[in-house]
Amino acid sequence: MNNRHGVRQMRTGWADGPEFVTQCPIRPGKSYTYRFTIQGQEGTLWWHAHSSWLRATVYGALIIHPAPGSSFPFPKPDRQTALVLGEWWNANPVDVINQATRTGAAPNISDAYTINGQPGDLYNCSNKETVVVPVKSGETSLLRVINAALNQPLFFTVANHKLTVVGADASYLKPFTTKVLMLGPGQTTDVLLTADQPPKRYYIAARAYQSAQNAPFDNTTTTAILHYRNTSKTSPPIAASLPAFNDTNTVTSFSRKFKSLRNVVVPKTIDENLFFTIGLGLDNCPKNFPKNRCQGLNGTRFTASMNNVSFVLPSNFSLLQAHSNGIPGVFTTDFPAKPPVKFDYTGNNISRGLFQPVKGTKLYKLKYGTRVQIVLQDTNIVTSENHPIHLHGYDFYIVAEGFGNFNPKKDNSKFNLVDPPLRNTVSVPVNGWAVIRFVADNPGVWLMHCHLDVHIKWGLGMAFLVENGVGELETLEAAPHDLPVC
Repeated sequence: MNNRHGVRQMRTGWADGPEFVTQCPIRPGKSYTYRFTIQGQEGTLWWHAHSSWLRATVYGALIIHPAPGSSFPFPKPDRQTALVLGEWWNANPVDVINQATRTGAAPNISDAYTINGQPGDLYNCSNKETVVVPVKSGETSLLRVINAALNQPLFFTVANHKLTVVGADASYLKPFTTKVLMLGPGQTTDVLLTADQPPKRYYIAARAYQSAQNAPFDNTTTTAILHYRNTSKTSPPIAASLPAFNDTNTVTSFSRKFKSLRNVVVPKTIDENLFFTIGLGLDNCPKNFPKNRCQGLNGTRFTASMNNVSFVLPSNFSLLQAHSNGIPGVFTTDFPAKPPVKFDYTGNNISRGLFQPVKGTKLYKLKYGTRVQIVLQDTNIVTSENHPIHLHGYDFYIVAEGFGNFNPKKDNSKFNLVDPPLRNTVSVPVNGWAVIRFVADNPGVWLMHCHLDVHIKWGLGMAFLVENGVGELETLEAAPHDLPVC
């Protein structure tokens, strides 16, 4: 089950990849060929497994170069390098999440972060394999940075060098200069780096941005080395400076600089105005349940939800197969357009009765061509947190973000409807909100979920069922002959 993260998959939902959403799992010894066409996309995406926690080590860069005869909207760089940030467990990651699922507790944190598969100099016994990025004085490199970590937003920097951001999630941006990036899991950022410092060795570094209070996390730093040509390989690299792990101000300052390269056509009239609360929860354990299965807070089990629905995947059919073949009983289309109860979403005194969501395989149906706005509202149930929310099959405009509870009377005036960034994954601010807009022009069943994989395992997701339009070009293609069966 392999997902090309961010590829639109126009009318080819069968090639999207998430298990039990667009296909059944590929059985041992079997194969499945993903057939799709990339249309109108250019830049940095990536691919990864979409089953359990397999993507902890099954991932890679997916680079879409400018078409022949066209070029970048900036001077052509002298060289290009993909830097894929990862997260490493010494144990089998599938065993880690299976243990957490059995016990109801949070999973064990990772043992290291990696850059292109290597932890770097600051971990024991790994410095011989540290990734080296060669540069030549005066040259400009295009660094394609991808956060493939399983559960951790990451800060990224290069010691003593400025980074000029030019793209994100395979969309070009108005260039801006920064010393540090923050990428949520699933996000990509393209930066230009000019080798304009004294010819030495400089650390490329990444470490956690951790917004959830009192939650354990891997507080280590992964490094690679920016190596100027003709510099001694034994000279110690210059150290990099990264923000404090909880520096939300730096994250906010960074994210608010994102604007599309040119003015864009944002849906102005909205047909479906949706409001989704996102966050964690706690399932109460039945009295006869073994205590070793209830190791969450205060003898509960951790869960998560959107609009108080904890998403449950089917097991006998994929959602797309059930939809396409009219198979009843696999899902319902009653996912709520707003939370069932209005409350102080980011307050400190949330009723304990709101901590336990309902479970269900609930989809939200959209007619082809529907203009959609979604307010994604973080909640302080258990703890607030920065959530990277990813929508399969679509890009969307991030028209606004802020802190506290979204207030349309006050916050609508903050909308950028001129040049908002186009992305496939939005980092919803901790104890805050983000507003996205898109047109439902891709028929099929499309998963929307938190890209912190422990959260999707706990149920922080939902799916849209986008109906066919009129004619072949607005209709989901037929299922391929080699589609896996459950």
